[in-house]
Amino acid sequence: MHDLTSLHHSSPTTVSNIIGTVVAVQANFYQVRLDSPLKDYNDAAISHLLCTRRTRLKKIGQTVMVGDRVMVEEPDYQDARGAIAQVLDRKTQLSRPPVANAEQMLLVFALDEPLLEPWQLSRFLIKAESTEIPFLLCLNKADLLTSTQQKTWEERLEKWGYNPLLISVKTFQGLEALKNCLKDKITILAGPSGVGKSSLINTLIPQVKQRVNRVSGKLQKGRHTTRHVELFELPQGGLLADTPGFNKPNLDCSPSQLIHYFPEARKQLERGTCQFSNCLHRGEPNCVIEEKWERYEHYLTFLEEAIAQQEATQQMADQESTLKVKIKTSGEEYYEPKLETKKYRRTSRRQKHQNLQDLYDNQSLEELEEFEDDLDF
Repeated sequence: MHDLTSLHHSSPTTVSNIIGTVVAVQANFYQVRLDSPLKDYNDAAISHLLCTRRTRLKKIGQTVMVGDRVMVEEPDYQDARGAIAQVLDRKTQLSRPPVANAEQMLLVFALDEPLLEPWQLSRFLIKAESTEIPFLLCLNKADLLTSTQQKTWEERLEKWGYNPLLISVKTFQGLEALKNCLKDKITILAGPSGVGKSSLINTLIPQVKQRVNRVSGKLQKGRHTTRHVELFELPQGGLLADTPGFNKPNLDCSPSQLIHYFPEARKQLERGTCQFSNCLHRGEPNCVIEEKWERYEHYLTFLEEAIAQQEATQQMADQESTLKVKIKTSGEEYYEPKLETKKYRRTSRRQKHQNLQDLYDNQSLEELEEFEDDLDF
């Protein structure tokens, strides 16, 4: 690192309140896109700084995520480096994928190759609903289906409560409409592997060289190419967050919350309330949720999963409250029951003397004699 003092004195620009957006995180370094480019000594624009995090942020447990709005100090003009001094308040925050300030999600699936699977799509939709971030459902590879088949899928998903955008990276179908939806927003790109997310990024942002997913001929599933979250700048304005692919997102909602993540079920709930406040909508008396809708079977299956997860979490909590971790000389961990404080632990000699002193100060002689008879020295 160069002498920052001399750099500041010789800088042609007075630097104060440098604000930017974190567009990439790798190890302990953060790529920050500046709101207002800086000028180096040759009057060239510096639009990005490679930054570290101030030690004080680490001490207070302040993480830095992709999408964070940050304040940067001590810019090094020659090497385009700096230090993140402050993380501004987040509007939204997701832990998986780790992205801050996202304004919408773009959920991408393929209509074919691999074939669109309703159960997998339903799981992704529920996960997207649970984030409470607006999202757009985008169906790629529309060129592989006839217009009749495309219409069938559109009508089917409308009954689910969604208006999908059908696109084709190959024929450019629907891409202009998609660009308009992404303009000037921070968007999280998500979806299973092999649906064409990397090809879509290459089309939307030609200057970004991405490895394109190739679909396994045997399994008809995509191979993962994205390894970490990164924000890409869209030519028309906005940022697109490419997230690591995963085929089965976790449903980390409570059983009672699950029904609210189905738009077709939410409409039924608007008509009234169930007889029982803890109704889980699986055939209870006077339940307002009907059983004749396509994804009701999906709901019941995901409900069992949510119940099992809740029970496992509770069991773990109960175990931690009654057991304590011990470590053998070999380093192996094992559990043993915790002793009940009142039942097994004797009052310390110091505490007994303190109790006796308190009595001498505040009690009668008769009470002292009764207390001393009860002491076990």
